[in-house]
Amino acid sequence: MTLSLGPKTFEKVTAMVLAGGQGERLYPLTRDRAKPAVPFGGIYRIIDFTLSNCINSGIRRVYVLTQYKSFSLNRHLELAWNILPRSLGESIASIPPQLRASDAWYRGTADAIYQNIYTLQQERPNYVLILSGDHVYKMNYADMLAFHIAKQADLTISCITVDLQEATRFGVAGIDSSQRIVRFDEKPKDPKPMPSDPTKALASMGVYIFSIEKLIRNIIADAKSNTAHDFGKNIIPKMVKQDRVYAYEFQDENRKDIQYWRDIGTIDAYWEANIDLVQVDPVFDLYSPNWPIRTYQEQYPPAKTVHADDYPGGRFGMVVSSLVSGGCIISGGRVERSILSPGVRVNSYANISESILMEGVKIGRGATIQKAIIDKGVEVPPGVEIGRNPEEEAKRFKVTDSGIVVVPKGTPIEQIQR
Repeated sequence: MTLSLGPKTFEKVTAMVLAGGQGERLYPLTRDRAKPAVPFGGIYRIIDFTLSNCINSGIRRVYVLTQYKSFSLNRHLELAWNILPRSLGESIASIPPQLRASDAWYRGTADAIYQNIYTLQQERPNYVLILSGDHVYKMNYADMLAFHIAKQADLTISCITVDLQEATRFGVAGIDSSQRIVRFDEKPKDPKPMPSDPTKALASMGVYIFSIEKLIRNIIADAKSNTAHDFGKNIIPKMVKQDRVYAYEFQDENRKDIQYWRDIGTIDAYWEANIDLVQVDPVFDLYSPNWPIRTYQEQYPPAKTVHADDYPGGRFGMVVSSLVSGGCIISGGRVERSILSPGVRVNSYANISESILMEGVKIGRGATIQKAIIDKGVEVPPGVEIGRNPEEEAKRFKVTDSGIVVVPKGTPIEQIQR
């Protein structure tokens, strides 16, 4: 369904981005930062994808609700997203917990909105777009808003089809022929399949559009009740019974055969989503000019490789099927199927494979890094091997069940004595 929206419509929309999650399953990458601030794809932070969706969709009044270890996230928002003219009523601004409507920190997704009800009263929008700051996808929220208006909905939920066995991780919607939601179960143990396909379920993406009156009424009532103060557990099931709640079928601006939406909530999922980007034809396209992903990039010089014949056997700087950011120097080492953030240096005879090296990482001469995530500022001394012996390395670092080794930010690593 397509409905043309005039510019005045967007002036009546306020987006609230939930970005206060701890991201415990991503530890130690979240040891010093909130999950939305975790680097992704070399130069981005996870929150950049949601905020880019807002800008590309014409949504220009955005509030990011922060909480957990927010310094890194706030700094990134200031550097990367201070791009809209406040004089025209446009901005992307962060809001920490203010204890204005409560004497507690955010107790759930609905409570986060309730505690910022003062902001909504000041903004006075007709529609509130509620988003998560820790998902990777491309979506035009304007199309969803058009659907919401055409259906005269009180709440619209963006949904995606998932395999039935995966549906236990999501809110699952049951709809009628008009796409009205008639049933909603949050993370059900026995999810109900879609009538059209018994192997699939219709899952909530955590993307909501509320008409303002219904949002205010429901979050106030919820705040007075003894609940989890959560949209999926409390607000949505209640509204399904008494209000006009519709499911919007996710339209992927990624323009691939397979719809792409990822909640990269575990180390394994994070590693897989990153490494997928180095494929010849990756499922997620970072290069489309029609849907640019914005971020902040420091003024690094171009990446370079170094090759010299004056070393015994030659010294080759070689990069194969990898993403290499600005300021990187591959000085005689080999990088294969990996992602290098800005300012990484790989020295002679070092070998990097299927790994993610974050900003400022230094890899010493002859070192080997295999299937690992090395966080910011780590210096790997010459000759050290990481990822070759996961059982032994589990004594020092986090190692996932699939053998991915994670070296936390700034970790000192001893040099191998030869």
